[in-house]
Amino acid sequence: MILPTKHISTRNSLLGVGAKIIEQLYYPKTVTSLWNTVSTMPEVATFERFVLTLDLLYMIGAVEIDQGLLRRCHR
Repeated sequence: MILPTKHISTRNSLLGVGAKIIEQLYYPKTVTSLWNTVSTMPEVATFERFVLTLDLLYMIGAVEIDQGLLRRCHR
């Protein structure tokens, strides 16, 4: 589910969904506004997958939250 496998395509893995979400973070956004942007994407599909993906992105250091806004980490 996190990484693509023989049975889970990159598009449907959390890593693939994370790539789609990070594309939308070209400037800092609230979680609500980001959800409004990506909720129509078929890869994201549900709020649960969205939150799991944000958790993954935060754990690997790809995003950070500052004063209620999500932003990309540029390290």
